[in-house]
Amino acid sequence: GRPSDPWWLKQIWAQAASDSDSSLSHSSYIMAPAMKAMKAKKVAMKATKGQKAMTKGGLMGSLADATEMKKSDIAKILNSLTEIGTEEVKKTGKFTLPGLCMIKTRQKPATKAGKRLMFGKEVMVKAQPAKTVVRASPVSALKSQI
Repeated sequence: GRPSDPWWLKQIWAQAASDSDSSLSHSSYIMAPAMKAMKAKKVAMKATKGQKAMTKGGLMGSLADATEMKKSDIAKILNSLTEIGTEEVKKTGKFTLPGLCMIKTRQKPATKAGKRLMFGKEVMVKAQPAKTVVRASPVSALKSQI
């Protein structure tokens, strides 16, 4: 192994080298379980990547078909829903679309400037002001259906 490799990795390589019947290379001998997990994750990601999210026009079209209304009327409804939701989140900090999602605001506190330990290195961090973060989460009715 290289001098920068951890001690446990060197032990595994030494064990793999001593196994004369092992036809695996050092890297594949060690990485097999991790690689399987990564491949499974990539396959899952590709399955969701192929499907595109519904656009506003697509949503209006499907709502028009379901309710037998004009697309222009549904566009007005969606725009007013957006305005009402925005006003409500600004005013009360919470807005719920029944059966779908809840939009909340959360106050993130200010952070002080100084040194922080990130990934084993000390990093100088600038001070950040307090800010309001908008979060959306699915309601339990939607969670139970998926």
